[in-house]
Amino acid sequence: MTRGQHPGHHRRHGPRSRNRSYSERGGWQVQARIERFVEPALLLLLSEGPTHGYDLADRLATLMDAERVDYGNLYRALREAESEGIVASQWNDNLPGRTKRTYELTPSGRELLEAWVSSLRAARESIDSFLERYTERNT
Repeated sequence: MTRGQHPGHHRRHGPRSRNRSYSERGGWQVQARIERFVEPALLLLLSEGPTHGYDLADRLATLMDAERVDYGNLYRALREAESEGIVASQWNDNLPGRTKRTYELTPSGRELLEAWVSSLRAARESIDSFLERYTERNT
């Protein structure tokens, strides 16, 4: 049996799941993921007021319970959001230290945040339903 296969697994061709793997030593390893969760997290943080990238990175790491945030990915996400009119930015020299680009949410960004909140609430309801059903059958 090769690494990543589980007992009774028949090897087939095609993409593997990015959310799960099997190891002989530890059994199934699953990582529940919310794809593109960085976007709603950034929108939430920006809804709290304008801020710069380093502050966003620190607050994003705390919100997402991560050790650190990849700055390259963060700034790519901010540039993409700005090109779509979701955030706006300007250089600000009123902050301590060197001049920093400050980002803020646009009205379109606030609408998008509301759409994310609705979608995440629906996802949470589905997850809660799943967990309740599992608990009922396995206790």
